[in-house]
Amino acid sequence: MFKTILVALDSSSLRQTVFQQALDLARATGAKLMLLHVLSAYEEGSPGIPIRSYQAYYPVLDDAVWKDYQKRWETFEANRLAMLQREVELAKDVGVEAEFSQAAGDPATTICAVAKSWGAELIVVGSHRRRGLGELLLGSVSNHVMHHAGCSVMVVHSGQERTTEVSVAAAVSHA
Repeated sequence: MFKTILVALDSSSLRQTVFQQALDLARATGAKLMLLHVLSAYEEGSPGIPIRSYQAYYPVLDDAVWKDYQKRWETFEANRLAMLQREVELAKDVGVEAEFSQAAGDPATTICAVAKSWGAELIVVGSHRRRGLGELLLGSVSNHVMHHAGCSVMVVHSGQERTTEVSVAAAVSHA
């Protein structure tokens, strides 16, 4: 059975469900958890992408805007780290060995890279069920992970109202 489980957590309403599914699986199998959050400007709650405005002709204003953005990004980063720390403590409280990591970048490729370097045997990731234009513009992290991870992937789907579906897909190893 799985001994190392990487849990990809974002800031969506699905976060708690993904964490709980992974925690339950780790408790049942005696697996170790790696909780991973990938900071992204497109993530819910992030300060977004810094955009240079036409006011950039005034360096003092541009500098103030940039400093404000940096402050908001640092707060966002610290809040997400605090969430990871709380979740690690929750895991330890129920007897599951856990650690966490936070990185910035493209969530899909970062999840696959961290899973490979950490030696994950399973990745647990949520799916927001984006379709059509939403998937085209924002992409599907879970779809990319399923097709590019070198280990098995469990996708936790948000369902109608409070139901949750879980699907497990064995990703082809790209050794």
